[in-house]
Amino acid sequence: MSDLYLLHKPYRVLSQFSDTEGRPTLADHIDIKAIYPAGRLDYDSEGLLLLSADGALIHRISHPQHKQPKTYWVQVEGDIDETALQALRQGVTLKDGPTRPAKAQRLNTPEIAPRQPPIDPKRHPMTSWLALTITEGRNRQVRRMTAHVGYPTLRLIRVAIGPWRLDGLAPGEWRREVLHAPKPPSSKHSPSKRTLPKNASSQHKPRQNRRKVTS
Repeated sequence: MSDLYLLHKPYRVLSQFSDTEGRPTLADHIDIKAIYPAGRLDYDSEGLLLLSADGALIHRISHPQHKQPKTYWVQVEGDIDETALQALRQGVTLKDGPTRPAKAQRLNTPEIAPRQPPIDPKRHPMTSWLALTITEGRNRQVRRMTAHVGYPTLRLIRVAIGPWRLDGLAPGEWRREVLHAPKPPSSKHSPSKRTLPKNASSQHKPRQNRRKVTS
């Protein structure tokens, strides 16, 4: 049994607990001791970040061999068209090689909290949204993919990692889930494939000075 923490990382917050330059960090939003992020989310990106004290769980979530799909809501400059979406679905060739095929679809403007600071409508009068699901984790991959098809990313929000979703969490809020690992296979049978643990819901009262929501 392991605890997994789902945090909505705000814009311009580092995916770490300390910074020598005094920039905002995870410690400003969650005060659970001895937990670490499973993967990362760029300073200028927002959305779901998973954290745990269980090193094996972090490995299962973040290691590339497990290919956890990650879904992003992406606000881009311009009115993205079907040609660009189809290119993203097929995979595009970046400087570090071709990307795997992705899921990409047009998205109506989502009902989400405004970014602080907001995107300047005078500088970017025409924008559109898409939902993009990838199974890779290259450096700034989503931003490079949308720029490659002619639509630079203005805002990037990760809404899902595998079965875990951002649902119900405002920027800076978090919740805890208790995961039960699968039982090891019996010696009488051949080993089964390793699977991610199943989620078990739990409810807890919010702590003072930290924005937490219950499952």
